[in-house]
Amino acid sequence: MSPRVFYRTIAIAEAVTWTLLIGGMLLKYVADAGGTPVRIAGSLHGFVFISYALTAVLVGLNQRWPVRLMVLAVITAIVPYATVPFDIRLDRTGRLDGDWRRVATDDPRDNTWVGRLLRWMLNRPVVLIGGFAVAAVVIMTVMLSLGPPGGRS
Repeated sequence: MSPRVFYRTIAIAEAVTWTLLIGGMLLKYVADAGGTPVRIAGSLHGFVFISYALTAVLVGLNQRWPVRLMVLAVITAIVPYATVPFDIRLDRTGRLDGDWRRVATDDPRDNTWVGRLLRWMLNRPVVLIGGFAVAAVVIMTVMLSLGPPGGRS
């Protein structure tokens, strides 16, 4: 899977989970369905939001985006559906072109600890996927232990 396809898949998933969360809120507040739909959709959306943030950093490092662009990518997940137009803009400007950087080049950025770590992980997909999943679960667990956004309701 190319960086473009990976990023696009998670960006679309993030937008889809926004729809589920908004639907859950409508069920709770308009249809008086209780809090279960929001808890389910909110948990799913939270996990995908965290996965999107991790994806933006991973793809951003691979594609050599400036830090401000990676931060902007994460911020787009806060605004409902903003990840999709942001993905389209990244694609149109060539920011998603190319493959994973598994091999060092003459670029000095490849010899930084970040470049070496990225290559090491990209060459060990099981470690990368496992680390990605563990990071998402740990972040989600910490966030859940802190409580839902806006307190309990």
